[in-house]
Amino acid sequence: MRLLHLFWPHLPLRLARSHCGSSRFPSGPVILGGQPWTAGSVLDASPEAEALGVRRGMALGSAHRLAPEAAFLDHHPAADEAAVEAALERLASFSPGVAGTTDVDDAAFGRLEVQVDGLERLWGLEPVLVERMAAALADVLPGSPRGGIAGTRFAAMIAATVRSPDTPGRRLVVVSSGREAAFLAPLPAALLTTDPDVRARLARFGLRDVAAIAGLPRTALVARFGMEGERLHARARGEETDPFRPRRTPERMALALPIDPPVDALEPLRFVLHRLAAALGDQLLARGAATARAHLRLELDRAFAPEDTPPEQVIAQRLPEPTAEAEAIERLLFARLERTPPPAPVARLELELAEVEPAAGQQLTLFVPQAARLTRLGWQLARLALTFGEDRIRTVELTDPEMPLPERRWHWRPVASGAIEEGNGG
Repeated sequence: MRLLHLFWPHLPLRLARSHCGSSRFPSGPVILGGQPWTAGSVLDASPEAEALGVRRGMALGSAHRLAPEAAFLDHHPAADEAAVEAALERLASFSPGVAGTTDVDDAAFGRLEVQVDGLERLWGLEPVLVERMAAALADVLPGSPRGGIAGTRFAAMIAATVRSPDTPGRRLVVVSSGREAAFLAPLPAALLTTDPDVRARLARFGLRDVAAIAGLPRTALVARFGMEGERLHARARGEETDPFRPRRTPERMALALPIDPPVDALEPLRFVLHRLAAALGDQLLARGAATARAHLRLELDRAFAPEDTPPEQVIAQRLPEPTAEAEAIERLLFARLERTPPPAPVARLELELAEVEPAAGQQLTLFVPQAARLTRLGWQLARLALTFGEDRIRTVELTDPEMPLPERRWHWRPVASGAIEEGNGG
């Protein structure tokens, strides 16, 4: 197998710059994730902020103490998710095997993988293929990615990420088939794992580079490090440890009903919404699938409405968990309608279910009754947040039970309503 690994360093910050415009983007240290007085964590930090000790995942308050002069920016996850989703769709036009996360909270955000076996006849040699992919992504993801091609996921990732003396400034590093072990051999052994304890133990044992790990018997590493030792040895010898799994393109299901004559009251709209949700819910159950997001599109009748009334109203709602329950979907969407009623009579209602994937089962606990109550609580909290506002509904999260001051042992965590957007088409 031949895999291409594309890496955009600091992609969240790059996307934030593209959203607000280069002229409005602050100079100097920049920290993305929210304001320092909020209970969030750092999603990305500029090199200037990293030089001051700021790291991804750090509490925003701690980052502010390290870099008090830094500019703190709020994050817009929906826009970033849409950008990466568009990039994956562009890559799918080159190869059927693509993978990557759209969740900015994931440490792998900014890394996309493409299976490039047998594509030479279609797109040319591997360097030419990568150039074409980069050109196709230029208007979707800002900046030029680093690329690495190898026969294993780990070697391709290292080729795209690490700059060795042999490859200074190169945007693409190609590792020949069967040469993964030789490519990795001179690199630091700490690259083989992300576990800081394992890295420290490797240093204490004097195992400085990957070649030293590859030269040891596998049984010796397993005796010292357990299963992690087996993974270290396999990676050092250029073997695959994490098989490539292409992403499945999420399905979309949609159904619409006209309303004649158009209505401006909410109860008739709920009746139509109930029919749409029930029909799509039955289809989900028949497929053994679940949806994670719902889009409700209302086509408005502007015959007797003000001139500036938009032609449609669109509501997008992320669900607390993937579900096939029509009633739960209906309740959340109707709560959104109650909060922002349509500005004109509705002539057509369309319900679309996005991110439709096979439903996952729920493992019940043995000794705790009603193990699903936390799931039901998540739906209730989302409805309350929609009704009263996200800033008024919060939950308690324990941070450090050993803190001497009781007020330091926990903090308030806001409840997300799941409201992605509520736009009016113009």
